[in-house]
Amino acid sequence: MSQRISPAAINALKEALCSVYWYKKELRSFLSNALPNVSLLGKLNWDDYKRNIVTSLVETLARTDGHKHLLVLIEEVCRIEDFSHIEQVEDGKRKAAAASKAVISLRKLWLNHSDVIASRERAEAARVASGARLRKNDEVATRLGDLNKRFMALVTSTDPHRRGYELEIILRDLFELFDLDSKASFKIEGDQVDGAFVFESTDYLLEARWRAAAADANDLDGLAGKLQRRLDNTLGLFISMNGFSDGAITAHSGMGRRTIILMAGADLVAVLEGHLTLPALLGRKRRHAAHTGQIFLPAAEILRS
Repeated sequence: MSQRISPAAINALKEALCSVYWYKKELRSFLSNALPNVSLLGKLNWDDYKRNIVTSLVETLARTDGHKHLLVLIEEVCRIEDFSHIEQVEDGKRKAAAASKAVISLRKLWLNHSDVIASRERAEAARVASGARLRKNDEVATRLGDLNKRFMALVTSTDPHRRGYELEIILRDLFELFDLDSKASFKIEGDQVDGAFVFESTDYLLEARWRAAAADANDLDGLAGKLQRRLDNTLGLFISMNGFSDGAITAHSGMGRRTIILMAGADLVAVLEGHLTLPALLGRKRRHAAHTGQIFLPAAEILRS
């Protein structure tokens, strides 16, 4: 068990139990209240000497699945602070002092033992979490590799409908892989993919195109028009597999409120090849647009910085 009790703590518990209650009747009452569901108490030989009774109880619990009951028993004994009941017996002052000393010794051992247990459990939790992160990273890397293979198989395709359909599935799977909340199904029309997602509590409309020519200002105007009909905090992500014309970038970077960020095919490849994550890419692009007004920041520049 993770909470293995040290031999020193077990011996200290025995000494404390023998000291805090002088009469076996009082000891039995304490144990019955501390361990109400432990049938072993009724099987002990209460006609035996008190130290033998305590030793039999503690060592039996330590050897069996009653280990958890030992933890309860130690904690209950550690809570005892009043020893006036012992002062009533013969030589009571000395016996009360001895009982107090025994409990204090157990308490010190148990506090140190508890700290060790807590430290071990924290270390184990960190190890498990680290392992989970590594497994998750391995799974993400494997999944990205599969998506990249599927994407590269499309590069030579001349069928716009097939490319659009496959791109839709790849983008949907990529967004799900990075836990980006999809609020609308990705849909295709010819070589165009439309969808919506949530990133860092902001709603985005998505438009993706795979055409031979770079996207121009008119292409971006279409997404900008859709955004004007949405709430003010809605942004847009335009993906053009063959990039953007200088005029498109300039026109929409120079507008009063930048509502669109741009992503080229090379940016998508950088994510699919594992050079940076999709959330990291989107975050850098959005911050760059907010700080500079420029709505297109290539992944290559991010990786060089």
